[in-house]
Amino acid sequence: MKVGFLHSLIRKDEKLLLDEFRKRDGVELEMLDDRKLIFDLQRRPDVDVVLERCINHSRAMHGLRLMESVGIPCINTSEVARICGDKILTSLALKEADVAQPELRIAFTEQSALDAIEELGYPVVLKPAVGSWGRLLSKVNDREAAESILEHKAILGSYHHSIFYVQKYVEKQSRDIRSFVVGDECIAAIYRTSEHWITNTALGGVATGCPVYDELADISLRAAKAVGGGVVAIDVFETADGLLVNEVNYTMEFKNSIHTTGVNIPAKIVDYVLGRSA
Repeated sequence: MKVGFLHSLIRKDEKLLLDEFRKRDGVELEMLDDRKLIFDLQRRPDVDVVLERCINHSRAMHGLRLMESVGIPCINTSEVARICGDKILTSLALKEADVAQPELRIAFTEQSALDAIEELGYPVVLKPAVGSWGRLLSKVNDREAAESILEHKAILGSYHHSIFYVQKYVEKQSRDIRSFVVGDECIAAIYRTSEHWITNTALGGVATGCPVYDELADISLRAAKAVGGGVVAIDVFETADGLLVNEVNYTMEFKNSIHTTGVNIPAKIVDYVLGRSA
């Protein structure tokens, strides 16, 4: 079996996956560097399945779609990448699947965004529709801050800032949960704890083990199914009224979670990929 490994930089997570693939008998790896690829719409790359590990969302989404167009199974699919790569599309998918999430508003202008913030009530979190690793998030505590941040985003004027995704701030007591879903199983979960309101491990959050209890497994699997399934990580808030899904990540990072959970996450991913080959 030949596995196409669609990638950008080879980080620790990718090294762990590559090591796991190399342990498997009869598996040949084809490295597909998205910085060097040239796609021919008529020619099928000589691989049986593709695992996507790109850093750039646009390259991932379009690379997957091009692979699918010639009949290659991809993990994750281009549709999962499209939905998860855009917070608005993710929120719509969760809403349509009746998966609980924080209250939010979408607006297209500074004034309507300010109205949306005031409607939700302070504090709120402003997020770019496309983005990851906790970057470009703003916690807005009052109208003066809202006016200033909205003005800055409008002047920046890029796609990331031209649509206003406004989420009600959830008081999470310095931690949230990241759960890991592979296929039809929630395989592991961690708590991410930080004194900062952003708990991403990429920004210094500390990972500790979290049991995969029934409510967590249920909402994680329903969130994964809502966006199309596959191999995803779910960010979850604990509240007095139950769990809420914050985000769904389609190129999940797991290097800090293997020792923490005791679960061989790359092995689970590789098993799933090999089971999905053409």
